[in-house]
Amino acid sequence: MIITWGGDIITVRIIGSNSSNGMKLLKMVRRAVDDTNKNIKIEEVNDNNSYGIKNLPGLVIDGKIVSQGKVLPVREIYKLLNS
Repeated sequence: MIITWGGDIITVRIIGSNSSNGMKLLKMVRRAVDDTNKNIKIEEVNDNNSYGIKNLPGLVIDGKIVSQGKVLPVREIYKLLNS
């Protein structure tokens, strides 16, 4: 899924999106993306070994692990996307 508004594309990866918490995190990310005006590409990754995530779900923004093992609230994800 890619949301485009102009400018650089931010890549957001949900690691372990096939788990129940991964699905919840994906839902929260989509809500946060709806509230921003940036180009954001959301990818679902079910191979946690490729990023070294030890606790699922993981959230990776532009190649940097920003969270693992928890479902972040929409407001916190929004802040990460806009920092």
